[in-house]
Amino acid sequence: MARSWDKQQLIADGFEPTYVDLEWYDGPRKGLALVDGVPHYYEGWEYDGTDEADEYVVWPASEAAVAMEREQWAIYVTYEVSDAGLEEHPGHGGIDARYDELQLLLAPHRQEPEGARRLVGEVRFDDGDERYRFDGVDHWFRWRPAK
Repeated sequence: MARSWDKQQLIADGFEPTYVDLEWYDGPRKGLALVDGVPHYYEGWEYDGTDEADEYVVWPASEAAVAMEREQWAIYVTYEVSDAGLEEHPGHGGIDARYDELQLLLAPHRQEPEGARRLVGEVRFDDGDERYRFDGVDHWFRWRPAK
């Protein structure tokens, strides 16, 4: 299991919170997190199976997109903390009308735009009790320029 860190220590070490996980495969692949204090989408698929930090493409998220992402995230978390079965997962579509509507509205925001930056994202986990929370998830990023 990965080591967990106190939130104050994460902040002191330059890590910033993740608001939304959109894809997870042996680590965060796509989502919404702070980059230099500003909400950004991130996407990275070059997972190499080591403990090294991964490279991501990042681009700013508008205030409207952030509000919609957080609304959809709240629907998702409500499912995750419930006793609902997999067949009731809102990600399947046709389960929650607002979740489906937000999925359509957010699709263009989630596409990498021309001019997106490449950064390396180091991940640490906080010491919270829950993986999924209404205010985000349990992993934080520290960003640096890609070489």
